[in-house]
Amino acid sequence: MVYNVLIVDDSNFFQVRLKEIINEHPELKVVGIAANGREAVDMARELKPDIISMDYEMPYMDGVSAIKLILSERPVPIVMFSSLTYEGARTTLDALAAGAVDFIPKNFAEVSRNSAELKRKLHETLLTFAKKSNVRLPPAAPAPDTAARSPTQPAQRPSTQTTPGRQAYGAPAAPSALPVNPSPVAQKPPEARPVEARSVEARPAAKPLRGRIRVLIIGSSTGGPMALTEVLMQLGANFSVPIVVVQHMPPNFTKALAERLDRQCQVRVKEAATGDQLVPGHVYIAPGGHQLIFERGRGVIKILPGDERMNYKPSVDITFASAANEFGGAVLGVVLTGMGADGCEGARLLKDKGACIWGQDEASCVVYGMPKAVASAGLTDEVLSLVQIARKLGQELG
Repeated sequence: MVYNVLIVDDSNFFQVRLKEIINEHPELKVVGIAANGREAVDMARELKPDIISMDYEMPYMDGVSAIKLILSERPVPIVMFSSLTYEGARTTLDALAAGAVDFIPKNFAEVSRNSAELKRKLHETLLTFAKKSNVRLPPAAPAPDTAARSPTQPAQRPSTQTTPGRQAYGAPAAPSALPVNPSPVAQKPPEARPVEARSVEARPAAKPLRGRIRVLIIGSSTGGPMALTEVLMQLGANFSVPIVVVQHMPPNFTKALAERLDRQCQVRVKEAATGDQLVPGHVYIAPGGHQLIFERGRGVIKILPGDERMNYKPSVDITFASAANEFGGAVLGVVLTGMGADGCEGARLLKDKGACIWGQDEASCVVYGMPKAVASAGLTDEVLSLVQIARKLGQELG
């Protein structure tokens, strides 16, 4: 079967090169090219493509606006081409919130030199979503209004009054709340204490988690940003354990994701840095292009440069493995939506130490790859929908 692709891009160069690359695959065929969002809406209505590749910055109508209009008429997977800049990352997150299923970095050099890696990634992504057999389109929803406030301005949080000192990372607090030479990373609610790095005796997963789990680690990839939003927004500011997130993303994107989540959630969210101590009710997102581990004997986060030999930077396997060495069975690992099998070998190491592993179910995944690999290996203690994961985290550890 051949799947029809609509290209949306205002650059003649990218139009030509993307058409050539896409048409090289025998299962893909470009049936139309739109030069702006307005044309994209009309051509999507007329051609009814199986999948759309969408640029984000175009005249007349931008990519995010076009996504909302297209999905309001007909569900179709839309993959964004995104700049690797910080602003490009913020726009991409808006596109994902509006209903795009995934994104591909828009790299002029790679397109120009006919990169084999770009071809593989583009073909794999388009086919995965065009086939639809193993993907779930996220519901189209208006993107949060981030233009009206600064990247670090916090959203309204109902529980703020019960959590002294709670504020967005980088956002100024009242003068009286700030210490001399304030450091956003170091600011913590007065009652919060760093988690001690210690292992616990392995216990059956069926027993209650409260009191034996020292850290929650969430791994995700394709579809992850919106899945993380759905889960983390349900957690209260006084959540009882620290949360470490390993989301497959390039540099700049994880910083933008952390700032966005910090505005939306009651828990505090930041991009992780070397020396960060694990504090309950705080979320640490592994930085794109790097690896996140824990210093032995201290439980403090350490960020390592990305190794070109590793497919994923950051890698769920690496963080899971480090957590197994540092915290033993006192870990709850949660594997969310994503392509591939990253997290499976790390989950095996955690299980050997007596840790608990949850996996997202197929019905609520955008791509049932990573959690499927863990479940197929017999490592998953519970398979849950996103709604169930959020609810159970609140019940067990909230």
